[in-house]
Amino acid sequence: MILAKKVRIIPNVEQEQRLWQSVGTARFIYNWTLARQEENYKNGGKFIKDGGLRKELTILKKSELNWLNEVSNNVAKQAVKDACEAFERFFKGFSDKPKFKSRRKSKPSFYNDNIKLKVKFKMVLIEKVGWIKTAEQIPISVKYTNPRISFDGKYWYISVGIEKEEPISKNTEISIGIDLGLKNLAIVSNIDKPFKNINKTKEVKRLKKKLKRKQKQVSRKYEDSKIEIGKEGENSYKFTKTNNIKKMEREIKLIQRRLSNIRLNHIHQTTTAIVKTKPSRIVVEDLNVKGMLKNKHLSKAIQEQCFHKFISILEYKSKFNGIEFLKADRFYPSRKTCSCCGEIKKDLKLKDRIFICPSCNSSIDRDKNASINLSRYKQSA
Repeated sequence: MILAKKVRIIPNVEQEQRLWQSVGTARFIYNWTLARQEENYKNGGKFIKDGGLRKELTILKKSELNWLNEVSNNVAKQAVKDACEAFERFFKGFSDKPKFKSRRKSKPSFYNDNIKLKVKFKMVLIEKVGWIKTAEQIPISVKYTNPRISFDGKYWYISVGIEKEEPISKNTEISIGIDLGLKNLAIVSNIDKPFKNINKTKEVKRLKKKLKRKQKQVSRKYEDSKIEIGKEGENSYKFTKTNNIKKMEREIKLIQRRLSNIRLNHIHQTTTAIVKTKPSRIVVEDLNVKGMLKNKHLSKAIQEQCFHKFISILEYKSKFNGIEFLKADRFYPSRKTCSCCGEIKKDLKLKDRIFICPSCNSSIDRDKNASINLSRYKQSA
């Protein structure tokens, strides 16, 4: 199996400028590819394969887009490929229609050719950027896949896929079920204590309060710098981004980064603790997160729980430890079924936190009941 290795890189001022140049090129070419595909589709044309678009790009490099020669050729090639793959996933119904990347909102990242990627002691060679220092050693003399350089708002990172053999581990014959929720992140069938919701802790609440205050301050500063343009009644305005606004926006990004890291760290700690129990099988709910987000009262809380990230991290850790990972059917009544007698309680409401069986009168926590039912789930043929 392939595991990703993410390492911080420490570029100098000149190298950082080149990295930003590569990021801008990747974003520009991605947006150019989307625009070409949409224009071609409107004119009644068929989907353009990435090979055809790359040929167009080669011609444009010699005339209009000659500045693309300043960065690695592979940055533009991969951006075209990424945009085409996004369109193909959309046509197959696997994802939503790809959107144009914004300079302000999109994650700064670009691809580096795996063949031209060279590594030595705490140094890495990035094409047309040079040798850059790394905070820790990247494995040497191994095959790298899909190297990507990214910026998280504070530091630069390089991530590479490294092939590793799946370890042979001796697991118990226990099947466990995991129920995900908002009150607690995860309730596991064989663990008495639930894994807490990190968003309810004092530190996260403090950071969220600070973030909200900073965002309000920036909004007020934008309002103060608003200048009306155009004719009267058109409601056209121009906003001047002052140095104070830029400074506060940087502070906001760092707070958001801190919150994101706290949540990710908690997910890693939780999934590791679950895998360390060494079960033979792990069953989780197949949550319709997109549908759940339509609930305006709970959408923010659902988004902060990062359910999709939790499931994907748990899945790869299970695979690496030789544990069978299974998603229960989306319509499997894990909460409505009694874990004692198997009776289905059809009138169970969201406010009912204790499950009381109408048949055997057993009383159990609603989420714990669901996790036990998930542990007994049998996949239909």
